[in-house]
Amino acid sequence: MASLRGSVGKQHLEALSDFRFRLRSFLRFSEDAARAEGITVLQYQLMLHTQGFPGREWATVSEIAERLQAQPHGVVALVSRCEEAGLVKRKPSSTDRRQVEVHLLAAGRKKLETLAALHKNQVAKLAEVVALVNKDGA
Repeated sequence: MASLRGSVGKQHLEALSDFRFRLRSFLRFSEDAARAEGITVLQYQLMLHTQGFPGREWATVSEIAERLQAQPHGVVALVSRCEEAGLVKRKPSSTDRRQVEVHLLAAGRKKLETLAALHKNQVAKLAEVVALVNKDGA
């Protein structure tokens, strides 16, 4: 460990500290914004990930699980809660019967668009600090 410390300057540690602070602030903002919309941050992320693949308006349960870094069975339960809330619907895949597609419903789209707009400035602020950390030679 001592050899690693010598290769990292104080400025870099300050930048990393600032990054961690801003990252946690972003995550807290996201949690609070989702709660204000009446959903959990995981429900927001699930809805976001249904729209995260180019050329389509849905995602599979396994794709969402990968994006959330969660187990598929946990995502199935999350999809069920989102379905009960009227945010998404499941559809069997027309190309692979083992896959389930998760599609955003109108109510989910409205909440997602509201939250995405709120997150826009926060993401820009986080990008600035990432650029600073990288500039310092991360």
